[in-house]
Amino acid sequence: MPPSDSPGRSALDHRKMALARNLLVPPRPSQKVWPVVTAAAFAAFTALALATATILVPPVVSEPVAKTQR
Repeated sequence: MPPSDSPGRSALDHRKMALARNLLVPPRPSQKVWPVVTAAAFAAFTALALATATILVPPVVSEPVAKTQR
């Protein structure tokens, strides 16, 4: 039996076939990072603004209601 007729051999180059299969796979869509970064920056900015307002705003001073009715 000639070597080309043996059942274990193939006329196809396995490396080239693997490359062709990889080229046929559709590319994965890239994930967009900027919306996530923008949302995180907005959340950080609002947290810092609220913390600054909480510290800088003077406390509310009110008189007890019973004291003002006398």
